[in-house]
Amino acid sequence: MPASPSTARAINDRLALRLLQQQGPLTAGQLKQLTGLSRPTVADLVERLTAAGLITVVGEAGEQRRGPNARLYGIVADRAHLAALDVRTGGVFVLVSDLVGRVLAEASVPIGGDTGTGPAVEQAVATVERTAKEAGADRLHTVGIGAPGLVDPATGDLRDSGGLPAWHRSLAAALQERLSGARVTVENETNLAALAEQREGAARDRDTFVLLWLGHGVGAAVVLDGTLRRGASGGTGEIGFLPVPGTTSLPSAGDCDGGFHSLAGAAAIGALAAECGLPVPAAMDGPGAAVVLRAAVAELAGQQSGSAAGPAGEPGTPRAGEEGAAGAAPLAAARPAGRFLHALADRIALGAASVVAVLDPGCVVLGGEAGQAGGAVLAGLVQDRLRRMSPLLTEVRASTLGGAAVLRGALLTARDRAQEELFARP
Repeated sequence: MPASPSTARAINDRLALRLLQQQGPLTAGQLKQLTGLSRPTVADLVERLTAAGLITVVGEAGEQRRGPNARLYGIVADRAHLAALDVRTGGVFVLVSDLVGRVLAEASVPIGGDTGTGPAVEQAVATVERTAKEAGADRLHTVGIGAPGLVDPATGDLRDSGGLPAWHRSLAAALQERLSGARVTVENETNLAALAEQREGAARDRDTFVLLWLGHGVGAAVVLDGTLRRGASGGTGEIGFLPVPGTTSLPSAGDCDGGFHSLAGAAAIGALAAECGLPVPAAMDGPGAAVVLRAAVAELAGQQSGSAAGPAGEPGTPRAGEEGAAGAAPLAAARPAGRFLHALADRIALGAASVVAVLDPGCVVLGGEAGQAGGAVLAGLVQDRLRRMSPLLTEVRASTLGGAAVLRGALLTARDRAQEELFARP
């Protein structure tokens, strides 16, 4: 049964808006080519979407010639303003953007562990309001929040999780109350990071992959056939609770100590680095772990380069007792930075191997601040170990977004939801 004229118009409008969202400003001729619609149909939809306030002329295309240049149409960016939050144990990062995702203002606020729930929530909400004001947003249409812990798939609420501040669970409701009319949604931080890596980062060419988050804590996000999998209780990827060899105890329902977290969390990375004789910053959170890893990777690279040089510094000339460049890697691995990176790769591979054995994702992205800082060196070491531990061929990649992926994922999610609502009724 053919679609009614009104249904056909709605389908065409949504198709044009989706193309403008994905590719940016387009001319009517480009819309005709991309949609396969007739010239009169495209002209009608452009007029209809312009009258609805969803698109507008944003420039001209083509070289100057006789007659007018082709008009470029784009989504009306200030039709709605969005906010994205990355909620951490020690504070909140906030950004406000327009409907096409252009960042207009950013801010952050530290929140101490001894801050009460009420004052902590007030600090976070006030930061959002202040950032929106700086961005020139009279109101926020959609707010996307990324937070650690489990999000109940039935209610969308952040569940009570051991070790996380109580104010996390109160923040969404407070924002909903203070930001009149805004749509506030909460998602697990690792899930948002995976969405960002798939759209803008290391997994852009993958429909199926696992993001292994290496930051203050550890976690995993699972994307299968292009769909993020959350699980029956929202707990897919809570890999910090995974029992692994090498710990002194087992994790419990309320505490992941003794699980994979005890081997690959930021504190564990710092302890391992210290054991190997490397300097460790006082604050071993996600950024602290990244500092340690960047220094180790740089030192290892310098050792391998130097080991392959002769007395005169000529590349490729072996030193006494070495077999040229082939001996550089074993020598570097025996030094502090090499010992640290090889030992850390062994630990990470334990958690990754469990995921690979169950899901066979074909690709694991080492995300978070530590995953990005380890770069291709750490990713390569983990990949080598996985290939020895599992018959399932798995590529390991380093994150290109690092800790910023949570905020990007929150923004992308907020933008998609706002556009879906606005585009549904042009």
